Amino acid sequence: MLAINFLKTAKCVLPKKNVAKAAKFVFRGLKKKACVEINIVGNGEIKKINREYRGKNAITDVLSFAWEEDEKIKSDFWGQIYICYPRIKKQAESFGVSEQEEFVRILTHGILHLVGYDHIAKKQADKMFALQEGFVKKIKI
Repeated sequence: MLAINFLKTAKCVLPKKNVAKAAKFVFRGLKKKACVEINIVGNGEIKKINREYRGKNAITDVLSFAWEEDEKIKSDFWGQIYICYPRIKKQAESFGVSEQEEFVRILTHGILHLVGYDHIAKKQADKMFALQEGFVKKIKI
């Protein structure tokens, strides 16, 4: 089972069904059952969340908050993902890709963080980014 809770407070050209389709593709590819909340926000909101929870007073493209719970409670809820759509638009233009492709890239990145991937060490980063780009090439929305 995969459930997507989709909340949008910023303008996003992608319909909810396309966002859900991309997220489901990634979770299926990772062989994970999940429920995730995906939030599309603006610059001000992402900056506020980044400052409050990470101590960084800056706009970022994605923030992931994994649901950590005690082993006795069984749940498929993986957590929350916050995607800054204005940042996606800016990055897409900078990288010469479509907004849809950049959105999929950042959504995939956020999901990978939720399930435990990180990019602090080079070896971890290489694995995470290779997996991310593999999904981006396969997802068509």
